[in-house]
Amino acid sequence: MGNPLLVFWYRLFGPGAAPSAEDRDQAGTSTEQATATVFLVLRRMRPPLIVLVLIFAVSVLGLMLIPGRDAAGNPAPLGLLHAFYVMAYTATTIGFGELPHPFTDAQRVWVTLCIFLSVIGWAYAIGSLLALLQDRSFRRAVALQRFARSVRRLREPFWLMAGQGQTGRLLGDSLDVLRQRFVVVDTSETRIAELDTRSYHSDVPGLVGDPRNPGHLLAAGLEHPRCAGVLALAEDDRTNLAVTVTAALLRPGLPVVARTLSRRVAERMAAFAGPTVINPFDVFGEQLRLALQAPAGYQLIRWLTALPGEPMPVRGHQVRPGRWVLYGYGRFGQELTADLRGAGLEVTVVDQGTTTSTDPSVIRTDEPEDQVMERAEVRDAVGLIAATDDDVTNLALVAAARRANPHLFLVARQNTRASEPLFAALDADLVVVPAEVVAHEVLAHLGSPVLLHFLKEVPRRDEAWAEDVVGRLEARCGRVPLMTWEVALTAERAGALQPWLGTGEARLGDLLRSSDDRERPIAAVPLVVVRGEERLVTPPDDLVLAPGDALLLAGLPGARQDLENVLVDEATREYVVHGREVPSGWLWRTLAKERAGAREG
Repeated sequence: MGNPLLVFWYRLFGPGAAPSAEDRDQAGTSTEQATATVFLVLRRMRPPLIVLVLIFAVSVLGLMLIPGRDAAGNPAPLGLLHAFYVMAYTATTIGFGELPHPFTDAQRVWVTLCIFLSVIGWAYAIGSLLALLQDRSFRRAVALQRFARSVRRLREPFWLMAGQGQTGRLLGDSLDVLRQRFVVVDTSETRIAELDTRSYHSDVPGLVGDPRNPGHLLAAGLEHPRCAGVLALAEDDRTNLAVTVTAALLRPGLPVVARTLSRRVAERMAAFAGPTVINPFDVFGEQLRLALQAPAGYQLIRWLTALPGEPMPVRGHQVRPGRWVLYGYGRFGQELTADLRGAGLEVTVVDQGTTTSTDPSVIRTDEPEDQVMERAEVRDAVGLIAATDDDVTNLALVAAARRANPHLFLVARQNTRASEPLFAALDADLVVVPAEVVAHEVLAHLGSPVLLHFLKEVPRRDEAWAEDVVGRLEARCGRVPLMTWEVALTAERAGALQPWLGTGEARLGDLLRSSDDRERPIAAVPLVVVRGEERLVTPPDDLVLAPGDALLLAGLPGARQDLENVLVDEATREYVVHGREVPSGWLWRTLAKERAGAREG
């Protein structure tokens, strides 16, 4: 129904399409890397180059000093030009010739000596060059220069990712699906090499370097005007702390999302401009409480923050009150124990004896799993959490617990993605992957602040409300992966809607109709309407919209396309809102108005 040329023009030249002044004014900032590389080459190649120059100079001088004769036997010494010319093609092994006259025996002996000397000089120079090309420091300097050049050429927003472990790979795959660029700095050469083997839609610049080094972060675009933020996702908390501090000092105000497992490190990070700090153990503790008490709310949060390609998660069931058994009292186990006890649940803790905790209630044992179940009295418990840092142990614990009590609610910690088929076959009620927990949280924070507001609102609502929202999403979109996006009803973003919004009769339900069949709604559900400082959660279809409102929707990509057409195309708006089919082109609309005026006349 819409005008595709108008929509294309809006997307190409609409707000945000033109390059900013920062892009136009940006100059190269890595002159130091280029200079360092040049100086490294000159320093390593200086001796062989000096040897070649000396051999060439002495050879030319000798040819000029040795007497020569012409065909008539008259003295004919070589001048500078002829001597230089002869040595130019002789020393480079291009050829040989006696110019301008046949050489004397003395000249031929000297040229023979010069040939051997030049071969030795070239061998020395080529050997030095090959050694330089294989030198680790030289290759790193060239890689740094190439990396900095590729980052400088980026003309679209990108994320600076410090660390490419399990979380980094998951997040990189998700950002690529969302068509968001990113660059990577990691200490592992293998991880950086894998960037070239992954099927990303665009090239991902990667640097084998230390994220704690401010110079490497600067080369990665920390001060680039298109840098959207920093993702500190290294597996070492101290590295993430160093990245956070560097970003706060060198680029104040730049969004920073950091991963940490330590509360102390999180407090030190918070001292620098308040970055977003994600502790996967804290996050999962909160999610576990929600999953046990409000399965529909947990399902809704997981669906809205799912990684690209993940379908609607299966809804769990509420667990009856009772005692829980937790095996593995490391940092993860301690966080979960505190969260469960904070929710008023009784927890029996079992550990192999490696914990540093002095809690006397902890059962320390290294017995086989079946005996552990006996000592922990699993038969009388309502749930078990296998929280060790070893996947095989967690699998064995879940299997033993199921044998001891088939009615247990089973929670297992999966440490590596390689174990995913094993945990899927085990069919535990809830599997936690710390890397996925962080990736989900990071994606939620990288998205809209309005989405974060909605996610925080979910635990405050009752289970019936969450069930209703999930039901609406499933009815309109099915059980497929969802996407969330914002729509601003401003004159810049929704010019075609302004006359309708000013009437005071613009209802939300009328806007969310299909441009192919207005009797059908689009495959999207409004989650929040922002009006000034007010945020209306799950607004009804009869809500009257006003100019300047902003909508947060969840749905399918096709629904977003339909809605964008309504925002910018008047013909599509007329059909969707009023059910009137009008010409879509300017010429046809002008002719239609003239015909209407002729009929009235």
